[in-house]
Amino acid sequence: MSLMVEFLPLGPVQANCYIVTDEASGLSAVIDAGDFNESLKEKIKNKNVIYIMLTHGHYDHILGVYDLKQFTGAEILIHKADADCLFDEKRSLSYYSYMPGAQKPLTADRLLDEDDTVTLGETEFKVLHTPGHTSGSVCFADEKNRIMFTGDTLFCLTCGRTDLPTGDDYQMYESLKRLKELDGDYTVYTGHNRSTTLSAERVRNRYMRRI
Repeated sequence: MSLMVEFLPLGPVQANCYIVTDEASGLSAVIDAGDFNESLKEKIKNKNVIYIMLTHGHYDHILGVYDLKQFTGAEILIHKADADCLFDEKRSLSYYSYMPGAQKPLTADRLLDEDDTVTLGETEFKVLHTPGHTSGSVCFADEKNRIMFTGDTLFCLTCGRTDLPTGDDYQMYESLKRLKELDGDYTVYTGHNRSTTLSAERVRNRYMRRI
């Protein structure tokens, strides 16, 4: 495998933060940073982190982004529909679900959209817009290495909740349908709890099975 994947559960509800490194170039990206602590700093201190890639804008996935940006200088990438979560603590739900004032506001360096590509050395991530959990939720798919980062869209045996602001049941159904119909198998790195595979979820996930 030419992409190395490391992870840490971080932040107030232990969302999965991933450090991905393209081994050919040595370039790295951090996907979802719910906190910036000594454990994350230790993992990336000798890495060339050029991107902070966000699957969506909820507080438990972004609270560490400000300090991570200061530490690395990396570009912040988020879908355009969730971009205001980075500077609006009510949109990110930090104000309600965590604590007012905990989020440090900032803006994205690059706004993502459907079918965009994020190039990390010899690795390419295709941006799949998968609304349902939030209007700007995305998955990052590395088709060459058959790896996918699904944030809070697809979990092992379940999917993300749709009852929060900008969540939508029908959009979640359509997003899961899209993932189910992708060709072949992927290792699926989720926003919470353990990783899985797309083949396993097609068979075992009750939401995918209804499609």
